[in-house]
Amino acid sequence: MFNKLVTGIDALNDWLGRWISFCVIPIAALVLFEVVLRYLFNSPTVWANELTQMLFGAYVILSGAYIMRWGGHVNVDILYSRFTDRTRAILDIATSFLFFLFVGMMAYYGGSLAWESLSMLEHSESAWNPPIYPVKLTIPLGCILLLLQGLTNLFRNILIVINGDSVVERATGEKETL
Repeated sequence: MFNKLVTGIDALNDWLGRWISFCVIPIAALVLFEVVLRYLFNSPTVWANELTQMLFGAYVILSGAYIMRWGGHVNVDILYSRFTDRTRAILDIATSFLFFLFVGMMAYYGGSLAWESLSMLEHSESAWNPPIYPVKLTIPLGCILLLLQGLTNLFRNILIVINGDSVVERATGEKETL
């Protein structure tokens, strides 16, 4: 049952991360569009920079769980990389409370910020004046996805410590070495 839950969360974050990665294309196109208009035609837009920032903010928040799933977050692993899988799992379990504390605080404060923004249908105070509550709603969603991925990583680490085995099944059914 736990294996199905873990692989389901992995599959969700893999799927969402792959779809979110395509957000880079409109972000790059918007930046290019704004640069061309600004510097070649001396006619900057009022909206392109702000839309780019909103898309990039949602991109960063929603991609966190996918990045965590594949170990892409920045690590200082001068000693850590030399440890055995079991020792790394023990260290990860011991420090996981810091992760859950961080994500919990981010979910609490980000969630209240998003709720407040949604309740007043908040708009930007720029000349373009777009709604910003949809972007702020990505904060609690990203936190939930990150929390779920953190729980799957914790579960994997517990299995490694118990079984002494660093191989678990991925969402595709393949074996994965952690």
